[in-house]
Amino acid sequence: MKIVLATRNNHKIKEIKALFSDRDIKFLSLKDFSDIPEIIEDCDSFEGNALKKARIVAQHTKEIALADDSGLMVDVLDGMPGIYSSRYAGEDATDDENNVKLLTAMAGIPFKERGAKYRCVMAVVFPSGEEEI
Repeated sequence: MKIVLATRNNHKIKEIKALFSDRDIKFLSLKDFSDIPEIIEDCDSFEGNALKKARIVAQHTKEIALADDSGLMVDVLDGMPGIYSSRYAGEDATDDENNVKLLTAMAGIPFKERGAKYRCVMAVVFPSGEEEI
């Protein structure tokens, strides 16, 4: 079985391959397909972004596509940065820049009130059009 991972992130590719190392699955990634356009994560939810990526990749490759969207949701910031976690400090921000912006936003907030959760939504889209989240 082949599954195309809707990412170019080497760390994410390595993690997913490790999770399924005991299965007979050949994983490909966006790095294996030069004709797939950059996918803009412009939906208003983790689910929407993951599904959008998986749909586009399945359509272009005619293979099973697996995509995710994830982020940090800080309670005191009403769930922000959420879907904007990777670009919280700007479209081309580094992890360090995002962290600085987040810590600045929480300046003065006691540590015991800095609760947060990490959320990851995965979507798989089959060439037949079937979808699972």
